[in-house]
Amino acid sequence: MACFWLKQVCHGKGNGGVNEGYRGDDWEEFYEFTGTKLQEFPLPPSLPLPLGREMDKLAQQLSRLEPSETAYAAAPVPDALKKARGEHRHMRARMITLQEELDWQVYGSYGLLSEKETAQLKASDTDAVPEIKLGERAFEIVLARKVAAGEAETAWFTRHGSTPITEIPTHWPDWYRDIVQARIDVIEKRRDIALIERPECKRRWATVPWEKREAEALRNWLLDRCENPDIWFALRDGMKQPRALTVNQLADKFRDDADMQSVAQLYATDHLGKRDLTLAQVLEQVVADQHVPYLAALRYKDSGLRKRAEWEHVWELQREEDRTGQRLDIPVPPKYGSGDFRKTSYWSQRGKLDVPKERFISYPDASPDSDPTLLLGWAGWDHKDQAQAIVNTVNDRVEQSGWGADKLTPLLAGLQELMPWVKQWHSEYDDEWGGSPAEEYEAYLNAQRATHQLSEDDLRKWRPAASTRGRRAAKKG
Repeated sequence: MACFWLKQVCHGKGNGGVNEGYRGDDWEEFYEFTGTKLQEFPLPPSLPLPLGREMDKLAQQLSRLEPSETAYAAAPVPDALKKARGEHRHMRARMITLQEELDWQVYGSYGLLSEKETAQLKASDTDAVPEIKLGERAFEIVLARKVAAGEAETAWFTRHGSTPITEIPTHWPDWYRDIVQARIDVIEKRRDIALIERPECKRRWATVPWEKREAEALRNWLLDRCENPDIWFALRDGMKQPRALTVNQLADKFRDDADMQSVAQLYATDHLGKRDLTLAQVLEQVVADQHVPYLAALRYKDSGLRKRAEWEHVWELQREEDRTGQRLDIPVPPKYGSGDFRKTSYWSQRGKLDVPKERFISYPDASPDSDPTLLLGWAGWDHKDQAQAIVNTVNDRVEQSGWGADKLTPLLAGLQELMPWVKQWHSEYDDEWGGSPAEEYEAYLNAQRATHQLSEDDLRKWRPAASTRGRRAAKKG
């Protein structure tokens, strides 16, 4: 009832999502249901509140059976997930059943049905009503019959993963089959009820498939464990410092973690279809779209770099305004688009305002020479930590592998990019440091530039080599 009424008084926004730009079934149309309109919704003198309370109770119980909740409570294991899936399926079917009973009782509450009709069309004992699957509701049987007769076309059943049926299920008890038949008769004979008992006004019960929800839960569990702050700091030179880790090194931190090993194997077996993957190989896939590079030139295409330059100008004006207290005319910087980023995953993590939402910072081509896996940092580091991680990486690569200017330039460019933020937040005297972190990093950067004969402009203009992936070799004449 509420859905029907709201669609009469609220603004339709057309189709969206996978059908954007396509005029599909009426039930696919989006509406803007506002609080103001909802306040005007007419309520009858009495409502079937017990059913509503039971639905609310079941909804809360259902949420606790989600894979994400099962994984949150403890390290997810196959038996627990299998049990939760079975209970979830039965509870959801019970909710579909009760929603049907609620709908038909509400029609009586609004006077669309007489007391006698309501009594014939509702179950006297809702506890005895059998579970209903999608596709088995009275209006869906009516719709399936129309499709079978060539009187209607719809994507309803396909979109919701349900099987259209034209006959009332024979496994239901006779008394309930009689009720559903009576509902079908009313829908076919009463135009007013048929206006409501149709896909546009019925609960869709559309959900992401369990397999995808389970995969996401396991993936997030693994990622959460990888984000443990203790992993991303270690004692170095007598101080607790941030440490970057390759994917191999990250996996090694969990070498003796039985839960991590078992969940990774479960994820690899059930959701990657590769049961023999090592933990490092699983983590490599898990973090693939959860990192964004430390350096602007590694994040953006040329169009994005131009926008980034405008943002940097705005930030500098804001800092000047803070320093002087004088109000400046600061322009609004441009928004980013997906085409401004080098990878779709970077865009997904940053969005049009370039707000970091990623879990990890990546340092492409900065891993030790003996380790081919990606070097990562923790996105929970502050700017000082990020700067120190780069300093440590530069020192390690020089001392262990003798890296020269060609390999160090992007890392030093990353440190240079961080310096305005380090100066903004870490310029004060630090007891642990015995000085200003910002001044120390500035001195280090200047020394590295001098050693490798690199100017500020050299670092600013550094760009990664153009990718040759996908290019075909020229044919020989």
